[in-house]
Amino acid sequence: MDPTRRLPTDLAEHARAFGAEGRQPVDARHASTVVLCRAGDRRPGGLEVYLLRRHVDMAFAAGMCVFPGGGVDPRDFDAAIGWVGPEPAAWARLLGTDEAFARALVCAAVRETFEESGVLLAGPSGDAVVADTTGEDWERDRRALEARETSFTDFLERRRLRLRTDLLRLWGSWVTPVFEPRRFDARFFVAELPAGQVTRDVSTESDQVVWLPVREAIGAVDRHEMLMLPPTYCTCLELFDLTDPPAVLAPPAHRDLTPVAPEAVLGEDGTYLRIPDRLVRLGEDVAARLRG
Repeated sequence: MDPTRRLPTDLAEHARAFGAEGRQPVDARHASTVVLCRAGDRRPGGLEVYLLRRHVDMAFAAGMCVFPGGGVDPRDFDAAIGWVGPEPAAWARLLGTDEAFARALVCAAVRETFEESGVLLAGPSGDAVVADTTGEDWERDRRALEARETSFTDFLERRRLRLRTDLLRLWGSWVTPVFEPRRFDARFFVAELPAGQVTRDVSTESDQVVWLPVREAIGAVDRHEMLMLPPTYCTCLELFDLTDPPAVLAPPAHRDLTPVAPEAVLGEDGTYLRIPDRLVRLGEDVAARLRG
């Protein structure tokens, strides 16, 4: 499980200095991440996910492959936004927050997905979804949202669209370790790529995008051919046995939604992250199956 646990040299130095100097952690910024998926070969590890590789000069997760997502914007709290699907109260119970903050997290998830991939989880009604967002008019709107020149509420209202919150499922949450100079409290959602829509290489924060079967993504990280943060890698592990989008989106019977907050373990042979044992065991099981 080195891909999820061993820290690179620069982060290991941050962790050691944090403990030795008694530094205080910076506040974690709230964020939403969406795992866009589509059917692959329908075998274990065949589910395909959409990944972006962040520019190497980014202040956070430079060079890492991540899912679309980003921080919650103050305008994501707008209660006037068009909305269908589970109400904010239902999301609040799942997310363990009040309704206003739950609404903001869901809005951030849909907005950031559109900004970073061109995929829009919205439609004119509760049983319809936008079929194509590739036109130049859509691109102008996407750029305006990304530049914060317009609000998500105004964008949807002008196009007579509403959020399709029923297209999202909460997957879990991860909190950046306390020693990191930039920290996020990120909620992870999953969603299927809507029929007719296509992803586009539009994010200004990434230099490469790709659809990959989760088995290939895991294998690339294990072979040190791809860099991933632990939350992204572990999410791929958790998706390994879910062979198509309906399986991913099915309401979980006993899914553990406890936030994962990795801790640094300083050892003579390096610095590691302590993550839940269930994820360590899952990583070992998936690695053995891929070798076999």
